Amino acid sequence: MNATPPLDDLIARTEAWVAIDPDPVTSAALTAMVDRALASGDPNELVDHMGARLDFGTAGLRGEMGPGSNRLNRLMTRQTAAGLATALLDHAHDPRGRGVLVGHDARHRSREFALDVIDVLEGAGIPCRLVDGPVPTPLVAWGLRHVGAAAGVVVTASHNPAKDNGIKIYWGDGAQIVPPVDGWIAEAIAAVTATNPPGSGGAPTVADGSLVNDYAAMVVRLAGGFEPGRATLSVAATAMHGVGAPLLKRCLTDAGFTSFATVESQEAPDPDFPTVPFPNPEEPGATDRLLALAGELDADVALANDPDADRLAAGIRSELGGHRMLSGDELGALMAVGLLERRSAAPSTGRGALLATTVVSSQLLEAIAADVGAVFFETLTGFKWLCRPGFEHPELDQVLAYEESIGYAVGGLCDKDGISAAVVFCDLVHRWAAAGRTPQSVLDDLARRHGAHVTDNFSIRVGGVGWAERLACIAAAVVADPPTELAGVAVARLDQPADDVIRLFLTNGDRVVIRPSGTEPKLKCYCEAVEPVGADEVGDAAHTRARVRLTSLRAELSQRLSPTP
Repeated sequence: MNATPPLDDLIARTEAWVAIDPDPVTSAALTAMVDRALASGDPNELVDHMGARLDFGTAGLRGEMGPGSNRLNRLMTRQTAAGLATALLDHAHDPRGRGVLVGHDARHRSREFALDVIDVLEGAGIPCRLVDGPVPTPLVAWGLRHVGAAAGVVVTASHNPAKDNGIKIYWGDGAQIVPPVDGWIAEAIAAVTATNPPGSGGAPTVADGSLVNDYAAMVVRLAGGFEPGRATLSVAATAMHGVGAPLLKRCLTDAGFTSFATVESQEAPDPDFPTVPFPNPEEPGATDRLLALAGELDADVALANDPDADRLAAGIRSELGGHRMLSGDELGALMAVGLLERRSAAPSTGRGALLATTVVSSQLLEAIAADVGAVFFETLTGFKWLCRPGFEHPELDQVLAYEESIGYAVGGLCDKDGISAAVVFCDLVHRWAAAGRTPQSVLDDLARRHGAHVTDNFSIRVGGVGWAERLACIAAAVVADPPTELAGVAVARLDQPADDVIRLFLTNGDRVVIRPSGTEPKLKCYCEAVEPVGADEVGDAAHTRARVRLTSLRAELSQRLSPTP
């Protein structure tokens, strides 16, 4: 761990930052911190704001907003934009001709930061187009290839808490940046940390309004075109106080799904997310209002987008009455099966089918792929990696790429898109209904064919000073001396798809994945139990057995991996 800088050094750093800070609010806040530190001799407040710098990595930049180098603010945004400008000019094809497409969500200061990005890029001679208004991330991610831009920038913190914001960067291929691109940008940012990069001072150029029309048309094509009979499908939806509602409504309507209602209290963008403690559809309680609306409507399907609408959670009717939310893996399996069925009924394209998921997602997708002869790929977590098999194998038809954390890319999309996934899922549910099937019956069929796959993901917190080193030690100990059995079942093998990903495969088909978080003091554990379904079994008996075994797995892992007090 780095030692705390002396107070004099912190004050000097802070005063240097204030001298170039373009924002009078944050500069005044830092000046007040200096005054308090001088009066008290306590460096802690300055250490928090100026003792480190937000890291730029493969996810771009994301963190809490506020003054100083350890927060996201206008100066950090402008320096990040300057780093992107240098990387584009040094490494991209014709950035001055192709330009950059920029968008933002409805969080606090998102538009302000987006305008700073544009100002600095255009000051460096790179033209920009701003997608007007708060918009979903998928519109920009898809739009940059559609308009031929050299890169795309979205100011968003996705489903993070209200205090956060971020800068997400896409390269010209339409995918989130990966090495070496992130390194180019980080190196260029390091060269401008003592400056407020100059800008153009001009007004932003707004992207052509046809972008939204073209995106909606693309989504309708992915859903199989317009069908008037879809009006019989009842849909409940929520935007989770984000920016997805207008575009989701537009795409549903254009595809023929006109019987839908939204959670009114969560429809309008609100950067404070007043009805949810954490604006992530995966969090307990986040979809309570959606499920209540689905119950009132007796909806066929319930849809929840996260605030920037790049993720999708879905709910279906429960066999026990009411509705239940699907896990990310359940929705991924349903999407894969439905899309493969739809593909097999269409004229042949002459291209093989490609399915992709991540090393922490369920093993069920691999079984589905093998069953139909589709090509299966498994990647590291994140769509920056999930899109790569499709790039590397253009001879294949990417049917679906998904990750268990409710991210889905249908067709040739390069990034997760919660709006297109929502409309496509509605199409699949409608098709199944016409054949007398339900999403639950499809899941039951999968369980009979491949076994009941049940997952349980949890985290073990490792707090205190030096948590990153302690996490690394725990993970290293697992590799050095792996368990021979878990929950009474022998461990067949261990593999490491990456240095920070450890997988234990059990002899009965169960699997455990252990991954230290790189940003939080916790060890992430992904457990999956696979239970055969007997020929004469009815109901949820196999799933119950799998859940019981997961309880044992979780308890044993928690005991083995939790740090000694």
